[in-house]
Amino acid sequence: MEPTASHALAGTPGSGNRRVRIGQLWLDALTMAEAIERIGALVRAGAGGSVFTPNVDHVVTAEDDGAFRSAYAEASLSLADGQALVWAMRLLGTPVPEKVSGSDLVWPLMQHAGAARWRVYLLGGAPGSAELAAARLERELGVVVAGVDAPRVAVEGDTGERGILERVRRADAQLVVVGLGAPKQERFIQRSLPHLGPAVALGLGASIDFLAGRVRRAPRWVSRGGLEWLFRLSQEPRRLAHRYLVKDPRFLAIVARTARQPAADREGRRPWLADATDRAPSPRAGTAP
Repeated sequence: MEPTASHALAGTPGSGNRRVRIGQLWLDALTMAEAIERIGALVRAGAGGSVFTPNVDHVVTAEDDGAFRSAYAEASLSLADGQALVWAMRLLGTPVPEKVSGSDLVWPLMQHAGAARWRVYLLGGAPGSAELAAARLERELGVVVAGVDAPRVAVEGDTGERGILERVRRADAQLVVVGLGAPKQERFIQRSLPHLGPAVALGLGASIDFLAGRVRRAPRWVSRGGLEWLFRLSQEPRRLAHRYLVKDPRFLAIVARTARQPAADREGRRPWLADATDRAPSPRAGTAP
């Protein structure tokens, strides 16, 4: 059965966007521009929400991590992060239109946030990254950065989270960009949503470090060719070798299992606001330098 996100927005009968399933996770079949429009609808609704960008590793993690699955089941949006995931969905006959990775999404989304004067809170990244990213966003895009934080957050949560959430609330943020890495950021966001008021929280991995210029992005041709994992492995072999070389090959078995499931169980729709039509900047034209 398709999960119903607790923060999905009610739409008119028959409205909504297509959703497709792989393993234990559902993906929203959206383009980059459509994803930014939907995030804009969440911000305007003022009811909060969560946005995740699942990749191959997330699909594998969801097999055994019930709390991680629960966070995804309640997400407002789940966007395909990674060319391998796009290819897998095409192979399964339930394609998504394009890759919408967190690192690709963050710049055009921040362009939109700057133009709309949304209040943005940056939470996560390496020490000092949030401050560097904030300065760049304010300088280059005119983003209203309401606050920054680089906390140490436990996967299962701890008493220190209360102070973090209080700072976000006091900042009156509308978007909270969370860069704590998976599965920590997804669990943190799910726990935090009831306490964040109207803020929409986005789990965007290393995006704060990318914005700060502390982590190099893969060249565009590498990303399009599905080799970004190899580029990242070459940069951080100690941290990523087990994930990419030992854990994630299990993804192939998950794709095969999904292919054996009835097509009707692998596709659905998510209700949405009928007026979710923010005009978003072109993600290609708005690519960060």
